[in-house]
Amino acid sequence: MDQAVAEKEPFWSPKNQKLLTDPFSDDNPITIQVLGVCSALAVTTQLKTAMVMSISVVVVLVCSNVIISALRNTIPSRIRMIVQLLVIAGLVVLVDQVLKAFAYDVSRQLSVYIGLIITNCIIMGRLEAMAMSSKPGASLLDGLGNGFGYGVILIIVSFFRELFGAGSLWGYQVVPQALYDMGYENNGIMLTSAAAMFIIGIIIWIQRSRNPNLVDAS
Repeated sequence: MDQAVAEKEPFWSPKNQKLLTDPFSDDNPITIQVLGVCSALAVTTQLKTAMVMSISVVVVLVCSNVIISALRNTIPSRIRMIVQLLVIAGLVVLVDQVLKAFAYDVSRQLSVYIGLIITNCIIMGRLEAMAMSSKPGASLLDGLGNGFGYGVILIIVSFFRELFGAGSLWGYQVVPQALYDMGYENNGIMLTSAAAMFIIGIIIWIQRSRNPNLVDAS
């Protein structure tokens, strides 16, 4: 009976809408689930690289979610993780080749971190928690929500790190030269991983202060 109701559930139902919206706040993969933190520390020194990394993760997460969901009833349980890794690896190779063809400089800056998307725990976590037990439509929304929720944090962190660490945004100088002439200096600490963790900590504090339920849940 429950399965029949689930099959008839509209695509844009309130439940499916939460799959898209919750990862932006109450269930953010980085600040609430504490997943994918390594890339948030490593690739957020520049806004451009953070944006490209975010788009890459969204593409891989959405496509792998939909593919695994479509195949979920044909994948033997004992080899499901092997199949998941093969799907993710194939998509990551494709994304890597596209970046090398159309954004080679950014591809070089991201270096091995694109390849490490294969082991990103957000992607494996969503495949296990969502794609293996849900229809492709819901898995698509879940992938979009978690991918963009991840990307928002990367972009916020990279914005402050590049602005205060290099005085630029997207590679363009935004701090006026007059300020440098007056003695202003870029804060080199902002380009370290410690600064990224500090910014993420501030975001977590803001989220939990605005929503006390998150503190109770933890």
